[in-house]
Amino acid sequence: MAEICALPTIVEQEIRALIKYGFYSSFDEAVKDAFRTLLNAKPDLRIAATVELYKECEVSLDKAAEIAGVTAIEFKDILADKGDNEGTGFKECGGI
Repeated sequence: MAEICALPTIVEQEIRALIKYGFYSSFDEAVKDAFRTLLNAKPDLRIAATVELYKECEVSLDKAAEIAGVTAIEFKDILADKGDNEGTGFKECGGI
């Protein structure tokens, strides 16, 4: 689901300048790159987002581990640290 957010005017102007000078082909591309860079710079945010995706049955355990950049066993340990003592999911996901 696409979310719409308002950026400060100066940020929009900076993104448009980067597009004008050929660094990005679109606003979406620039925002996606910025978000990827944020998650790479702050791995704890990537883990938190991935745990939430898993909790909401958006991704399987294996896919969550892949996104988080860890093994399935390591991801189960992360889940245990977050309160899922079984490491099998926070709720049943119907085959995911």
